[in-house]
Amino acid sequence: MLISKFLQYIKYEKGYSSHTFISYKTDLNQFRDFVESRSMEFDPAKVDSTLVREWEVSLMEAGEKATSVGRKMTALKSFFKYLKQHGFVTHNPMRGVVSPKKEKVLPMFLRESEMNELLSEEGIHNVFGDDFEGVRDRLIIEMFYTLGIRLSELIGIKDGDVDAAGMTILITGKRNKQRLIPFGKKLWESIASYEKLRDQTVPSHCDRLFVRESGESLYPMLVYRVVTKYITLVSSLTKRSPHVLRHTFATAMLNNGAELSAVKELLGHASLAATEVYTHTTFEQLQKIYKQAHPRA
Repeated sequence: MLISKFLQYIKYEKGYSSHTFISYKTDLNQFRDFVESRSMEFDPAKVDSTLVREWEVSLMEAGEKATSVGRKMTALKSFFKYLKQHGFVTHNPMRGVVSPKKEKVLPMFLRESEMNELLSEEGIHNVFGDDFEGVRDRLIIEMFYTLGIRLSELIGIKDGDVDAAGMTILITGKRNKQRLIPFGKKLWESIASYEKLRDQTVPSHCDRLFVRESGESLYPMLVYRVVTKYITLVSSLTKRSPHVLRHTFATAMLNNGAELSAVKELLGHASLAATEVYTHTTFEQLQKIYKQAHPRA
C-alpha cells in the first residue's frame, strides 16, 4: 500500500522522528478513512484538490484546531510530493490547497528572576538536595535554561558529546542534525560535579550523560516530571514543561541583546520564522515594563 511505502520512506530514508512518523501515519489513515466513508475506493491517483478541501472543512467543522488541521495538510503534502516524485501519481492535488490560518500563540516563559531564585545559591535553599537525583535534577534544569535544548536532545546527550577543553557540547537535534553549543564555566562545574557523583553512585551505566540510578538512560516522562516539579516552586505558569525552559532561554538571550540569527542557530531552528515568535514575546515584555515604569504610560 502506498501509505506504508511512504511511511517506510520517511522513517528509514528521511530519518524523521518517531513522533512525526506516528503523526503522519495517523493523519494519512484518517484521510483514507474519510475518502472511504464517501463510498469511494482510496486511490491516491483519483484524489483531487476538491476532495482534500472537503476533508479540511469537515475537520474544522468537527472542532479541530487550526494547528492540528495544518499538520494534517502538511502530512498530505509530503505524501503526494513523494508519490509524484516516485511516479505513483501524475498530479499533485495539494497544489492550491491552503492550510487554515493559525492563531498566534505567544510562548510561555519564566522571568530571569524566577530562574535565579531556583538556580542561584542565594535562592531557594537546597531545594534540590545533595544526593544523586537532586544533583542530576538540578543539572537538568540548568542545561535546559543554559543551552535552550529540546527534551529529546537532552536525553540523547552522551558523555563524549561534552568537550570540556573547547567548552562546547554537541547536540543532535531533529532529523539527526547536529550543532555545537558553547557553554560557560558555571555549567561545566555543574556537569563535572554531577559526573563525579554519578560515577560513584552508578558505577555501571550507559554512555548517556543523564542516567537513572539503575544506570539506564532517562525517559521523557521522568524529565517532564522533574521540570514540572521545580518550575512549580517559582512560577504560577499553567504550562511547566521542558519546552517552557527552551522558550525562557530564547527570551532571555534576546532580552539581553543577542542577535536573532544567533539565537536561531543555538536553538537549531531551520528558519528565522520559527525564531521570530520570541521577538513578539520580548516586545510584550517591553510594553509591560514601559507601562509599569513610565509616569505617562
